[in-house]
Amino acid sequence: MSVPSATLGSRDSVRFFTQPKVLVLVATVCCLLWGSSYPAIKIGYALLGITQNDIPSKLIFAGYRFVLAGLLLLILAALSKKPVFDLNRRNGGQLMLLGFTQTAIQYVFFYIGLAYTTGVRGSILNSTTTFFSVLLAHFIYKNDKVSPRKALGCLLGFVGVMVVNFGDGLFGFSFNLLGEGFIVIAAFVLSAASIYGKRISQSMDVMVMTGYQLGFGGVALLAAGYATGGSLHGFTLGSMALLAYLALLSSVAFTLWSLLLKYNQVGKVTVFNFLVPVFGTVLSAICLNENIMELKNLVALVFVCAGIWLVTRSAQRATGYSKAGAVLGRGRG
Repeated sequence: MSVPSATLGSRDSVRFFTQPKVLVLVATVCCLLWGSSYPAIKIGYALLGITQNDIPSKLIFAGYRFVLAGLLLLILAALSKKPVFDLNRRNGGQLMLLGFTQTAIQYVFFYIGLAYTTGVRGSILNSTTTFFSVLLAHFIYKNDKVSPRKALGCLLGFVGVMVVNFGDGLFGFSFNLLGEGFIVIAAFVLSAASIYGKRISQSMDVMVMTGYQLGFGGVALLAAGYATGGSLHGFTLGSMALLAYLALLSSVAFTLWSLLLKYNQVGKVTVFNFLVPVFGTVLSAICLNENIMELKNLVALVFVCAGIWLVTRSAQRATGYSKAGAVLGRGRG
């Protein structure tokens, strides 16, 4: 009896993406790309003359980025003979919801928040995605519960987030809702949407799913930006190259990350988010001349990284890596 090629392909993908070395390498590449987005976005604001308070133009900037990223992925999917147009009403609704949350809503908060805080702070605060994912997975997946070690890891991570918001004085606390607050909200939205995307990916090609969700989200951002009076002008070769890089970054990172989430437990993948603040702080310091050597930044990084190390150590001891049969048998559940 012959085995369908799609099933064989799925089993090959499971074996590949659940290998520890592959998981580490691919997750690290994704985090490096996302870490580079913090200085890249701020440089884009400067190149295009987008001021701090010009929120509509920020949405347009984000919209073009994600529309380009989505189109790029869908073109590649079509050239690879993937089922780009094989969508029904249910699939279409799921993709629109995913694009609206994971791309549009999340990046509304992210782009605005990043304009009101530093790249270093933003990258550290956005690492709360890891802890939100761990907590949400506890209530959604029976095999991904919060253990005492995970709970301690989450606590340390949030302590790190608190530390980075201390002012110059010992008891000074600096927290701006439009800045730090919006970055944390964006992290929560991304966590919830990523878990929803994991569910959709069980019955849909990941490249097609990512292309549509980025495209739908980008269109929503463009519509919101133009409807509220935003505009972009003064494009140069440098600003267009930067926009192209951000689009490529999104398409590659989101696709690879979605593949990892599809074939691994949520906690095992999202734990690598601790690399985003590391890459983000270093690249922001290099590209934006921001001060990475503040004691509070270093202490915050230590707490965040220690917290995520505890989470991943707990996950590896408790369950090991996902097996092909378990993933293939889960279906749409």
